[in-house]
Amino acid sequence: RLGVGGTTVCSMKALRKGAAELFGESIKMGVRFGDADSRRSVTVRVGERDAEQLLFGPEDTISGTVHVDSPSGRRIEHQGIRLELIGQIESVLDRTVTEFTSLVRELAEPGELLGRAEFPFEFADVEKPYESYDGIHMRLRYFLRLTVAKAYGAKAVHEETFRVYTTTPVDESESNNAIKMEVGIEDCLHIEFEYNKSRYHLREVVLGKIFFLLVRIRIKHMELAIIKRESSGVGANAYTESDTVAKYEIMDGAPVRGEAIPIRLFLSGFDQLTPTFRNVNNKFSVRYFLNLVLVDEEDRRYFKQQEVFFYRKGP
Repeated sequence: RLGVGGTTVCSMKALRKGAAELFGESIKMGVRFGDADSRRSVTVRVGERDAEQLLFGPEDTISGTVHVDSPSGRRIEHQGIRLELIGQIESVLDRTVTEFTSLVRELAEPGELLGRAEFPFEFADVEKPYESYDGIHMRLRYFLRLTVAKAYGAKAVHEETFRVYTTTPVDESESNNAIKMEVGIEDCLHIEFEYNKSRYHLREVVLGKIFFLLVRIRIKHMELAIIKRESSGVGANAYTESDTVAKYEIMDGAPVRGEAIPIRLFLSGFDQLTPTFRNVNNKFSVRYFLNLVLVDEEDRRYFKQQEVFFYRKGP
């Protein structure tokens, strides 16, 4: 309509409509994986929400179909449609993003869209060397990015994340010795504890025993915790953060000299456990520790940590 002095005044509705047409906000896009109905999916915690993601292995082909719908059947001009498969590491601390895998498929040359357009895709022999990870400050993810380019540099983008698990073949010749240690406070407390292994796959059971050789303080209870330690950066920019993944009470009440307390911890009950990661793409590492904690009647805590190695079992 016309404003004062003949100046044209656009309504907010018209402005929103124009912006939608320019920037493609009203274009509807999606990705369907070719074997979505038969492929296993996993529920993962991403930030404050749970997300369902299809699960792939390092050697699996990524294929399927993408669709692009023009709004209300209108004819839409575009400058090309492309699909990218990206593997990247994201740091919350310094907001850096590092791509370690990137492949592109050009699905359509510049032209027009009218109604729905579908495009098949396939990424074969894609390098997926690392396992997906959503941690404390670091995130490693694989995703498909569908982009419809428009005039003046505008574009419409849709991302579809999928999960990658890497497995470790079982090597019976590799050392997996029991862990035995002694812990004590002079003339007050002396205990021995042992775990049956130093390496565990993520569906295994941690077995062990704790022997009380000397007890002159009144222990109220004892617990075993799994601690995840995530580290990233180097030198002055190195950063390490710990998180308690699981906690399990193994004794309630005061032990006596000569008593033995068994340990049985089922790792399969903790979905947030990941394999141990060593210097992933020179960006981050994840280590795990079994933390034995004793609490006395005055709420003083005595603890001992022991590093263990977790892996995802392969064939």
